[in-house]
Amino acid sequence: MSANVWGYLPDSGYRAGTDLAGFSVEAVDGGIGKVDKHSDEVDSAHLVVDTGPWILGRRVVLPAGVVTGIDQQEQRVYVGRTKDEIKGAPEFESAGQESNTDYLHQVGVYFGGFPLV
Repeated sequence: MSANVWGYLPDSGYRAGTDLAGFSVEAVDGGIGKVDKHSDEVDSAHLVVDTGPWILGRRVVLPAGVVTGIDQQEQRVYVGRTKDEIKGAPEFESAGQESNTDYLHQVGVYFGGFPLV
């Protein structure tokens, strides 16, 4: 894993400008929900994922660096984390929080990378 978890891996299949909202999200051990919102800003690219009922409808922010693959035809995003790892991510509480640098710092550290630059 890259120290900068805020950028897509070169072999993830991400194409700049692609809107991933609505894509299904697959953890290494099964489906976890759908992309609610997507940002591809340099050094802070991430997905806001609505996990649906499997963890009580919680939303989480996943840094782009955890994305291992994107299937454009099937509209699926694959992430290199388990459901439990995603469930344990820092709580996402409200809209706009995905641009809060303190919150993103917590998310970056949790997912094993350096915080935002």
